[in-house]
Amino acid sequence: MASTRNTRPVAGGRRRLTARSVLASTLLGLNPPELSARALVGGAELLGVTPGTARVAISRMVAAGELEPTADGYRLAGHLLQRQARQDLSRSGARARWNGTWRTAIVPGEARSAAQRTDLRRAMTTLRYGELRDGVWLRPDNLPPGALAAAEAVAAHQTIAVVGTVADEHAVTARLWDLGGWAADAGALLAELTPLQTRLDRHDSSALADGFVVAAAVLRHLQADPLLPARLLPATWPGDELRSAQGRFDASFKAVLGDWHRARGGT
Repeated sequence: MASTRNTRPVAGGRRRLTARSVLASTLLGLNPPELSARALVGGAELLGVTPGTARVAISRMVAAGELEPTADGYRLAGHLLQRQARQDLSRSGARARWNGTWRTAIVPGEARSAAQRTDLRRAMTTLRYGELRDGVWLRPDNLPPGALAAAEAVAAHQTIAVVGTVADEHAVTARLWDLGGWAADAGALLAELTPLQTRLDRHDSSALADGFVVAAAVLRHLQADPLLPARLLPATWPGDELRSAQGRFDASFKAVLGDWHRARGGT
């Protein structure tokens, strides 16, 4: 059976995504997250995934509950829809007005299954909490409620929430998040996006494959942005700059990809 991974290195020394990741990332970038089978397979082919491999991956994703058929194609389903909600918040950077309070989520002492512990850790990471110590998670109370409903439900079920202030918010912030490391990685990603953006501005379709991989890395990185209030961030925090660059890149990528599909007689 054909491999689902193309291992040729691309921009930044990264390896190409698996067929599943290509398909998922393609749909995650759409609203609504669905495409015709022809467009989905054709786009995957442009990104280095053969049509046969793409169809095998689609079948496996349908069986796993990650995709569901539509009249002429497929749409995201299950946990990938939750990922899209997380990604949408990452791209917008939406934060509510902050009054200086923090949310502390405390895990009760009763026994929990391994699956429950895994679900909770995933939910708290999705909600951008930092782990102070085992069973104690904190973050500023500045995210809009309901934006990540599935993760919020898991947290509400497994933790006790307390809202209050902290004695030294900057020290707590430094303990919970490696802001310097995140900023350095964001700078490196911005440096990778810039030449690819220039190529897309020239409608160079050869930039699509490498651009797709780098754009996926940018979106993963944005999901690790803790979305903190401005007064807790370094003065040169690059979060909004990276989001702005990603938005422009995404628009250019979709325009060039649309031209490529039309040139092939696709939709």
